[in-house]
Amino acid sequence: MVNLGNSWDALLADQFRQDYYLNLREFLKTEYRTRRIYPPMGDIFNALRETPYEKVKAVILGQDPYHQPGQAHGMCFSVKKGVEPPPSLKNIFKELENELGITPPDHGELTKWAREGVLLLNTVLTVRESAPASHRGQGWELLTDRVIQLLNERPEPVVFLLWGSHARAKKALITEKRHLILESAHPSPLSAYNGFFGCGHFIKTNEFLKEPIDWDLKE
Repeated sequence: MVNLGNSWDALLADQFRQDYYLNLREFLKTEYRTRRIYPPMGDIFNALRETPYEKVKAVILGQDPYHQPGQAHGMCFSVKKGVEPPPSLKNIFKELENELGITPPDHGELTKWAREGVLLLNTVLTVRESAPASHRGQGWELLTDRVIQLLNERPEPVVFLLWGSHARAKKALITEKRHLILESAHPSPLSAYNGFFGCGHFIKTNEFLKEPIDWDLKE
């Protein structure tokens, strides 16, 4: 079974025993055996591994992983060092520079954000190569909805950054008024100029939190 090595293990133990997850697991065994699936199996839960429940300050919600070779490694929008940052991530860096004057790093790996308390959660955690949304409806959404609900129940305030219609659809799961919900267009080149650029979300996040996030990814 899944072993995340932190507080998520106990919080999600009931989910990992449910039929939907057991069925998802069998589906994934077949998919990884017969097709090219991303991210690598050992990276699927990296977002939860890197950001324990009690450490979460903010949540950025993605859809499903990057679906080209070498990109996905278990955290939304992030690619490993040495991989060219995709266009949406470049736009995130552009907005960050406009807001806070932080020059873009020479890589696209967001692990430092995860360790700062930013949960980089895709709502679907796996995908077939060159086939976006190919693992939707297989059960991942039930698990990631539960993650959002658990964070909603937390007494400490959390910032939820909902970029694009898919992420904004999860707003209904965030019912507690102590949290901050920030919504905008998706940072994709197709929509960034419709409200992502100029959203001010990085500034607003840090103004809301008692302990601001260091968004600078440079070492």
